Amino acid sequence: MGCKCSSKKSGEISLTEEQAKILAALAQADEPVACKDIAESTGIPSKSVSCRIKSLRNKGLVESPVRCRYVATESGRKLAAASC
Repeated sequence: MGCKCSSKKSGEISLTEEQAKILAALAQADEPVACKDIAESTGIPSKSVSCRIKSLRNKGLVESPVRCRYVATESGRKLAAASC
């Protein structure tokens, strides 16, 4: 089964509720975080977190400085702060 996340490219960045929760969790983290840790803190299943991370990376909101660990980019942090 493949990921069912949409990767539309438009001028406006829109997030699903799950993407917003994941981005907020990453924006609050002090260090790179693994999918399983994000899943635990957000209550979103780990497989879904992995899929949403991929979508957020495609939007330039998340990056992976360390293998299998993620952080919010500057753009991601700004968007997370604006969504609060």
